Amino acid sequence: MAAQVVVVGAGVYGAAVASELARRGARVTVVDSGAPAGGTSGATFSWTNSNGKEPRPYHDLSVAAMEAHRKLAAAVPGSDWYHEGGNLEWAADAAELEQLRRKVESVTGYGYGARWLTRAEALRLEPDVNPDALPGDGIAYFPDEGWIEPARMIGHLLAGPGVDRVWNDAVTGLDVAGSRVRAVRLASGRALPADAVVNCAGPEAAGVAALAGLDLPMRNTRGVLIHTSPVAVAVGRVIHAPHVHLRPDGAGRLLLHTHEVDGAVRVSDSGETSVDAAAVDEVVTAGRALYPGLAAASVESVRVGVRPIPGDGLPVLGRAERLPNFHFAVSHSGATLSVHAGALVAAEALGEDHSAELSAFRFERF
Repeated sequence: MAAQVVVVGAGVYGAAVASELARRGARVTVVDSGAPAGGTSGATFSWTNSNGKEPRPYHDLSVAAMEAHRKLAAAVPGSDWYHEGGNLEWAADAAELEQLRRKVESVTGYGYGARWLTRAEALRLEPDVNPDALPGDGIAYFPDEGWIEPARMIGHLLAGPGVDRVWNDAVTGLDVAGSRVRAVRLASGRALPADAVVNCAGPEAAGVAALAGLDLPMRNTRGVLIHTSPVAVAVGRVIHAPHVHLRPDGAGRLLLHTHEVDGAVRVSDSGETSVDAAAVDEVVTAGRALYPGLAAASVESVRVGVRPIPGDGLPVLGRAERLPNFHFAVSHSGATLSVHAGALVAAEALGEDHSAELSAFRFERF
């Protein structure tokens, strides 16, 4: 068993891995260049799902991860970060509807919850939707999906005993000898001895891997999230409409997104990011057309996050063969996968073999 494990990154993956390691009796230190949930986990739509995830091992891992979220939330009195209201999705035209039909057919073939609703049935779930914005039928409903509030979940996972925390101190080096990582070096000059290291650094995971001599291909993308002011509109689930995606965001706020607004990010020569105001207005206008009550809401904030996406789009999980005490927990779908995949990675860091679940996601596939 590894006695001392250093977890790099304090997002959803890092918190989940650290919590499981501590539960199993390891001594754990979580390090982050910023604050917990200060990176991608604090700027994500955080939709929990296995909606169209292929190939089959990715789907199965995501389904197991959704169940892990349910179990964790049920086991913690007063847990308030997990919401399972389902997801409604419909298409803008015939071509998109055919794609949606193929997706529903695929996931139901796996035994995943999905069914078709009429406009009247959808309105019973979401009575504040503008009926004219809905098709008469062909509305896909995925009842087991939902979302998490990442910062709240991370706070719970990191609050337990057995986890040392080091914030605002970036990893600058790894001492490697004899095909093992021996220590993690920080910008402050500290060196943390390590029997195992878990790379949960999200968008910075390639840089951490490079310190260990490993080449992790990443194709990170930026994502834009629009947070409204509190508004008296009843939204109970994730909504994927043709021109706007949205969900509740706590205290009466809503969170809005589309892939189109992601393309409106601008990066200055000094590295500062901004989002074209006209693109934000388009998303908000689409939201108001869908939920007329949103006319009373204003834009409270616009956040730009960086999505960590491995080169082939699939998660990278578990130990590295060249450095068997160096482990990965990196993926785009961290909000869904973190609790379950994090527990598997933590178990491997302590000497267990979970190849049955993780073989499709090993670093060596690159």
